[in-house]
Amino acid sequence: MRLLPLLFALGVVAPALFATSATPLPPAVEAARRVLFLGDSITFGGAYVDFIETVIHTRAPDWRGEIIDLGLSSETVSGLSEAGHAGGKFPRPDLRERLGRVLAQTKPDLVLACYGMNDGIYFPFADDRFAAFREGINRLHAAVVATGATIIFLTPPVFDPLPIAGKVLPAGLDAYPAPFAGYNDVLARYSAWLLSQRAAGWTVIDVHGAMTAALAQRRANDPPFTFSKDGVHPDALGHAVIARAVLTAWNLRPDDGELIAGLATTPNDPLLALIRERRKLRMHAWLTATGHRRPGVTAGLPLAAAEAQAAALTEKIRALK
Repeated sequence: MRLLPLLFALGVVAPALFATSATPLPPAVEAARRVLFLGDSITFGGAYVDFIETVIHTRAPDWRGEIIDLGLSSETVSGLSEAGHAGGKFPRPDLRERLGRVLAQTKPDLVLACYGMNDGIYFPFADDRFAAFREGINRLHAAVVATGATIIFLTPPVFDPLPIAGKVLPAGLDAYPAPFAGYNDVLARYSAWLLSQRAAGWTVIDVHGAMTAALAQRRANDPPFTFSKDGVHPDALGHAVIARAVLTAWNLRPDDGELIAGLATTPNDPLLALIRERRKLRMHAWLTATGHRRPGVTAGLPLAAAEAQAAALTEKIRALK
């Protein structure tokens, strides 16, 4: 099947691994019956979620958990929103508005959360915005732990000013109707704080560091290279780096292999396509069922109808595995 070229391109599966026994999952993943992803538009786009699930099902085919992606475009964990966001049509959604409903209704065993990209609202670093981000992350951590679930944080992906060099703004301005050119340094500080929480026993996976390293590696031979043409939203290659960081932390990758190669032109594999279709089906249904304040999100099917369709897709996925 055409899954193999994709997994080799992701750098998470080596040919020899298919001749060995299934790879054990980390205990928190192995025990989870439901895994919930939270985040902004990058998680809503969800390619990295699809790559993670594809590899889990390929490397640990006996796992019977399910993954639900409830990323929401424009969302912050800090509750902040810049003036005139979306042309003044609506402020950024605040995770705390929906978090209680999401946790109560989905009842996850494991939560993965990726916030930060929107939380500095594309301005230069400021102590008050940083404090709002920390407070939001602490609220999220406490809310998940209070349900008895486990939470894993992902540091924010990279902001890349290079492809939008003509649109970014310098430091020292009173307003930022376009992103600050040095915004990635803001995200680096947010990432460093998240990583420092490992000392308190938190599980934090360094997506920002992985993307920074991958970008530097590619630019060494191709200076104009970027993962995100708009500076914010990674393409398939960028999502593959995010997935690889998670899978590496979970010991679901080979010791050697390409960091990332050829994913953007990899043919659409049947297993990956089914996993993507099921994720989107459930995502829209659960976003509608749990509610949110983000205009423009396609309404999903009623949950019962969505889960019936998801069950049929699950049978097709098991048949392919």
